[in-house]
Formats: sequence, structure tokens, C-alpha cells
Amino acid sequence: MYHKILEKLLGKKIAILGFGMEGESSYHFIRRYSSMPLTIMDKKDIHETHPELREDPNVTIITGEDYLSHLEGFDLILKSPGVITKDIDVKNLPFTSQLELLLEVDREKIIGITATKGKSTTSSLVYQALKKNGCDAYLLGNIGKPIFEELETINEDSWIVIEMSALQLEFVHHSPHIAAILNLYQDHLDHSGSVRHYHENKLNIFKHQTKDDYRLYFQDIEPLNSYMNDSYLGIPYRMTLLESKDSNTTFLKGDVVTLNGKELFDRKQTTSLLGEHNLRNIMTTLTISEILGLDLEKTKEAILEFKPLPHRMEFVGKYHGILYYNDAIATIPEATISAIQSLKKVDTLIFGGMDRGIDYQKLMDYLEEGNVRNLICMPTTGHKIGKQIDNPDVSIFLVETLEEAVLKAREVTSPGKICLLSPAASSYEYFKNFEEKGNAYKSLVKNS
Repeated sequence: MYHKILEKLLGKKIAILGFGMEGESSYHFIRRYSSMPLTIMDKKDIHETHPELREDPNVTIITGEDYLSHLEGFDLILKSPGVITKDIDVKNLPFTSQLELLLEVDREKIIGITATKGKSTTSSLVYQALKKNGCDAYLLGNIGKPIFEELETINEDSWIVIEMSALQLEFVHHSPHIAAILNLYQDHLDHSGSVRHYHENKLNIFKHQTKDDYRLYFQDIEPLNSYMNDSYLGIPYRMTLLESKDSNTTFLKGDVVTLNGKELFDRKQTTSLLGEHNLRNIMTTLTISEILGLDLEKTKEAILEFKPLPHRMEFVGKYHGILYYNDAIATIPEATISAIQSLKKVDTLIFGGMDRGIDYQKLMDYLEEGNVRNLICMPTTGHKIGKQIDNPDVSIFLVETLEEAVLKAREVTSPGKICLLSPAASSYEYFKNFEEKGNAYKSLVKNS
């Protein structure tokens, strides 16, 4: 497979746009086969952090605030997902990406998963189900492993599960053979500019499918269901938590997940995946398993053995009689509400982060009902929301740092109850990403 991608790259005038994890893997992949001239562009000065580039006589490096003004004159621009292009004219730029190149050369064994929330867990579940069934499988993409890192070991029998972000999907012109969208909410408005554009990027996962492909989505989630129409050619497999009599629809019949008259899974079975949102992740995995004709019992084994990924309602431990949970991945209101509902005994919520223009009214209404007794509000969104909560039974604490938040939580949380970190916002103002924030929280809890 990698030979086909190399054919598309070698001999071209190529720019690598963005030199984070994906850009760096693109550079090293090309360099393993060619010393061809390359141009690398990044907003940050990467000369000191990447000494191998200083020793490469055939690389040109462009950095600085105006790095996006140098995109003309290339045959291909290998764009990294994190590069924001909403403020420039991209119409005639030859953008491609690791994802696009892979889809171009071989899409028949690719399973693509996207969503605003839940895509990492579902991608991991599908991957584990394939492995449990004895398949040669790879888990790549937005989950943290660039496609080019594994490209040389993938063969024609390999199944590739790819977690696909909106930024990865923005410029693709090919879609995976099996594609699933779990949900669509507000997110990444700082990157996409509008909710509609963000959703359109996600819908690209279906846009270029053929009538021989498969399209999975939850019909009881809006606006996802309202976007579905005859322009999408993939065979639809609908999913819903409501009962249904439709064919090719995975639904709940009482407590049992059912598809085409076949009972797949009893939700009362004990798993580590709590909450309605994780039930949807399980349903998606089961649906894909049935489409592929996998052994149902082995797929169920994979689900029952699955351990939640870090920073997703992750149990940190019991300290000073308080149960601490880390849900740093929750960067939208719906995710925070879902975590509170799933864990049930949340006495204290630590939340807040970077303001990206998301509508927080739903979260404010939910918190004002008083299901959570203590709200520890961090800048910036936490402060804004906390100042608007008007319920005498809810204690509001405005703090400036995560350390201050953890100390306050220890002081006010009732023994035997839960203190939950679930930001409902991005972490970028004070942390590099949600992982860094979650790890900092865990360290503070364990050392408080």
C-alpha cells in the first residue's frame, strides 16, 4: 500500500504544512525513500526543537506569523489537521493529507469513526473487536497515531480503524468503506468559524461514499438525523435508543440491543463503560461487527473486557473519603452533563476553560437545577457560567488555578461522594491539551 502513496509523492514539489506529530511523520516517511527537496512550514520556530532538519540540505523551513502566505507554487501541500486555514483563500491550493492519500489508494478496508464526542472510545472498541476476532487491525488517526507511522506494515488483508476529526475531514475527497457518525454538537468554532461548517466537515465522511459502502448514524440525535438525505449513497445503518421496526436499524428492545431481529447485547451486563453515551459507542461497535460478519460472542468479549480510555470518566482514586474522577476530555457542555448523569453521585464539579463561542445555556440550566451541590469554576467559561447560576442550594466557587480548584474540592466535597473534573471547554488557555490538564489534575489529587 505504501508504494502507491510514494508514487503520488516522489518527484513532486511538496510542502509539509504544520510540523506537529503528523507533519513530522510525513517528513520521516518521505525521507526514508527520497532526499527530494521539501519545504516545511509552521507558525512556530522549529529550528531548535528539530535538529535533524538543520542537517538536511534539501529542506527549506518557513516559520513565523505569515507562514500561510507562502503556499503558492507547490504540486502538493501535505496539511496537518491542526493548521487553521479559515482566514485564507484555500480554493486553488493543492491540499492533501495522510488521510486523503490513504483513502485515495485503498479505502475498501478502512473503517472511519467521527463524532463531536465518543469517537476515540468507539474507534478503540471496534479495533479491539477486530483483534479479538483474529483480524490484522490497526488503530490510527486522531486518536494519536499518524497514519504514516504504520503505513509500511499494513497489507491488503489489514483492517484500518481511523478516528477522524473535523479538521482531518475538511479537505478530503474520498470516504471510507464503512463510516460512522455518532453525534454532532457545537465544537471547534475557533477553527471552523461556524457550527454549520464544522458539521459539514464531519459529514465529508459520508459525502464521497458509493452505493457499495456503509453509512452508520444515530437517527435519534439532532441535527445529525436531519442532515441525512438521498445525496449520501452509502447503505444506511441507523441506530437509536428508541424501539424501531425498520430493517438495518440497531435499537433497544427493552434492555437488549437488537438488529434485524437478532439480539446482540444485554445492556444490563456489567461493563466499565458507563452511561448512555457509552451505550451508543457499544451499539456502533456491534453494528460494524454485524456488517463485517464477525463472531458476535468474540465481539461481546471485547466489549466486556474493554477498559475506558484515560481522561474519560476515569476513576482517579479515593482520597480523604472522596471519590475523584477525571473527565478532562469533556470539552463541550453535552459531555459534562452526560458524565454527571452517568456517575450519579457527583457532589462537586470542577469545570471551565477557553471560551470558543459555544452556547452554554443548556449547561447553565442543568447546573442551576441543583443536581450538583458544589460548582468550582475555572477561567474563562467557568467564571462566566458561575456568575449566572442563581440557586441558593448550589455553592459557587470562582478559582484561578487547577491547584486551587482541587484544594477547594477537598474542603467542600462530602465523604463518599464524587468530585468530578469535567471542563465543558477546551484546555488551551492554560494547558497544551486535555491530556496535560487531566494528568495535572490526577497528580494534584494524589498529592493533596
